[in-house]
Amino acid sequence: MPMSAEYPWTKSPLIASAPMTKVAMPKLAVAVSKAGGLGFIAAGYSSDNLEDLLEEAEKLLLQESMPEMKMKTETETEGPKLLPIGVGFITWSASLEKALASFSRYCPAAFWLFAPARGFKDLIPWAEQIRKVTVDRTRIWVQVGCVAHAVEAVGAIDPDVIVVQGIDAGGHARAQGASIISLLPEISDKLRELRPASAKQVGLVAAGGISDSRGVLAAMALGAQGCVLGTRFLASCECVVADGYQKAILDASDGGMSTVRTTIYDKPHGYDGRGLINKTYVDHMAGLSEIENGKLYRDELDRGDGGYGTDGRLTTYAGTGVGLIKKVTPAGDIVKSLHEEVSATLYGGGNLSRL
Repeated sequence: MPMSAEYPWTKSPLIASAPMTKVAMPKLAVAVSKAGGLGFIAAGYSSDNLEDLLEEAEKLLLQESMPEMKMKTETETEGPKLLPIGVGFITWSASLEKALASFSRYCPAAFWLFAPARGFKDLIPWAEQIRKVTVDRTRIWVQVGCVAHAVEAVGAIDPDVIVVQGIDAGGHARAQGASIISLLPEISDKLRELRPASAKQVGLVAAGGISDSRGVLAAMALGAQGCVLGTRFLASCECVVADGYQKAILDASDGGMSTVRTTIYDKPHGYDGRGLINKTYVDHMAGLSEIENGKLYRDELDRGDGGYGTDGRLTTYAGTGVGLIKKVTPAGDIVKSLHEEVSATLYGGGNLSRL
């Protein structure tokens, strides 16, 4: 079943904005969904203030003129209001109890679960309770970074969608992994091997290093039904990010050389984060103690926008596709351009151009 059937306001291939912590807020999520994608709000490390964020998203959605995006408040007979957006959780620290309280009023179209502390069996209560409280109207997404985790996730919670995150991705990811070039088709083959054709098929969405329509087309060729973009939406008008952060994204090039995977900014077990190389990382590699490096980092906060970039110290998460991003663009225009260019290439013989 194509994902557009699950999310009727979307266009194919599905374009989703990543639930980037402290960055992906209601304005970004709604703008992406309004343009025919699926926007995610970041609940992040906790579930605090989530109901306020969903209420803000509802108000923004009610301002839109697209009838297929309206919440079906008059026709729904049970359960919370269905919202055409998603919510993402870092489950090693987020609170299921607090999240469930938010869902008594609202039912996001998708729930993205990431990074269980002790294995994917930790997600069983999440999946069971979310499905119960939303009357099975939501869809469960789970992020994985290796074949073994995909198999484990399917066995534990039977997700509707697996986000296959390659090692090119910015922000948190498995410390050891592969790019989507090999990871996505291997996961696809493995899941086909485990399930008969008559069984429910899990949707596959690609993430990691995708910044333009060429990356989307490549992911489709590998078997993805959609793509998640994170770094590209850091350079959107609706993204809640410092001007200095955005400038650092636009200034970066040669993403494989200008970014690095490291635990210097955060130390979750089994995970690390990819970001732009800066003085914090350089001094760490030169042997500066974590205590002194942390002090310098806190001092750098006083510099504001000047604390970002190669000469700064503030965390600037970004994927290897950062060098393809050259301007700040409204999120809706990003989604529309991706769809137009993919369609032109597949069906109109068009040439790919940069966004």
